[in-house]
Amino acid sequence: MKPRVAIATGDPAGIGPEISLKAARNPQVLELCEPVLFGDRAVLAMHGPTDGVQISDVKQKRPRIGTVAPEHGRAALATAEAAIRGALSGEYEAVIGAPHTETAIHAAGIAFDGYPSFVARVCGLPADDAVLMLCFQHEGREVRIAHVTLHTSVARALGMITRERVVHTLRAAHAALVKLGIGEPRIAVGGVNPHAGESGAFGREEIEVVDPAIQEARHGGLTVDGPIGADTLIQRKGYDAYVVMLHDQGHVAAKLLAPQRVAALTIGTPVLFSSVAHGSALDIAGQGKANPDAMVEAITRLVGRRRRALAT
Repeated sequence: MKPRVAIATGDPAGIGPEISLKAARNPQVLELCEPVLFGDRAVLAMHGPTDGVQISDVKQKRPRIGTVAPEHGRAALATAEAAIRGALSGEYEAVIGAPHTETAIHAAGIAFDGYPSFVARVCGLPADDAVLMLCFQHEGREVRIAHVTLHTSVARALGMITRERVVHTLRAAHAALVKLGIGEPRIAVGGVNPHAGESGAFGREEIEVVDPAIQEARHGGLTVDGPIGADTLIQRKGYDAYVVMLHDQGHVAAKLLAPQRVAALTIGTPVLFSSVAHGSALDIAGQGKANPDAMVEAITRLVGRRRRALAT
């Protein structure tokens, strides 16, 4: 029996509904799972044909396609929450999130700093329990990048990089890799400063925070190397995941090496949640030309690896 996967269709004014519909018809997706779209059927029909697609109805107002509006932000999070709760109840094996528009969410007066913390809150966990891991293929190898800090200012992020937070990220990455079928994960850890601080010449965060966290993780049985300069970290082959300290240390590499092919996996929560690492593309919404490859990639990577792991 194929696993059921919930697809939260994202901002109803953006390309989320269109790429969700296209992904739900993709032969590769249908071979692996039974996709169920969370959204309003009438709204989804504005973006493409809905016949033959399973839809879990979440009522929405008719959107103004290609625009930013508070109701669009509320609608995107409503579908995501419904899908996550469905997975928590055991009805779905995983959740895939289509693009949202943060400007629309903030216009609705909702405090939101990305899907990871949102998933954690819906699951009843502290927001910091969730970690974002970007996943993509590059030169024949699987690259996974987990982030210690994410959607916050660099000034604030520096204060958030603590030994405890780094250790939590390492443990979350290790646990996710095991769930994905990797028996003995190897993780490489990047530094905060240029050249990982150059033995204190460019900063002491590596000496005082990152290295002690690595040592603690090793004592806990994890295989971890570092700290390594962020500019050469991803080039180091032979690792199952890389842990970076700041948002751009991971996102720049991912978007440069795998444009439109990155799956953003939320780890550290009981729900397997993956989303695409691109925006709502309001400028082409409703025109039928949105590329669903990133959505297909997110579904097939997560569900395919999960099924193989469960089979072994």
